[in-house]
Amino acid sequence: MTNVHDREWSMKDPNEDTECNDTPRDFRILPPKEPKDETEEMVLHLQKEAEVKLYERMNLEELKEAAGDFDEADRKAIEMYRQQHLQEWKCLQRRQKHGELRETGEEQYVKEVTNAPEDVSVIIHLYRASIPLCLLVNDQLSLLARKFPGKFLKAIVNSCIQSYHDRYLPTILVYKTGEIKGRFTGVAECGGMYLKVEELEWKLAEIGAIETDLEENPQKDIMNMKTLSAHNISACEDIDRKNSDAMKPCIT
Repeated sequence: MTNVHDREWSMKDPNEDTECNDTPRDFRILPPKEPKDETEEMVLHLQKEAEVKLYERMNLEELKEAAGDFDEADRKAIEMYRQQHLQEWKCLQRRQKHGELRETGEEQYVKEVTNAPEDVSVIIHLYRASIPLCLLVNDQLSLLARKFPGKFLKAIVNSCIQSYHDRYLPTILVYKTGEIKGRFTGVAECGGMYLKVEELEWKLAEIGAIETDLEENPQKDIMNMKTLSAHNISACEDIDRKNSDAMKPCIT
């Protein structure tokens, strides 16, 4: 025979999360709670996570055309998304155009050098493949192109300038806003046959073509050694001269 209390509990939802249900469930008056369908909850969660706004599927041109179809909140989100997309596109363009030492010539010179964006430094090396130092400079510029922003170019000298004398090679020109900001001409100015990439980096940084994290000129030690060597040679010559004078016969 069912008593009043049993009838009352039988009318309640056995899966309801209340303190009133906990006690009769402990005494097995109510059946255990049915397990929640976690699979369904997970599917709903994943669907929500996978939701993509309509504008996130659009490119910049489509966003511009559909600008009037969204409400104010969406338009703000669209503008943020557009700016982010634009920055990503610019970064991609920079990676495609920069980051390597590229060959150019007379036909591309105006476009690549003179008409380059104002915020881009253009470093161009005029070279001849038969000159060993030119090949070394190309190697060092290739390394710097992968390290620094800017446009790094090389051009066979005859493709840009006719009758350019070999004694002026290598020639490194630095342009910005279409104007020459610096140049290195010939073996001595370009660093000589033992040129190291750090030395070329310092040279370019001194004229503002790149921003280096080097704290001092890497040639400083070499210059100090040369100075010391010159002093030593001079001192040795003085000693030899004095010794020679001392050995001369005294003429009366």
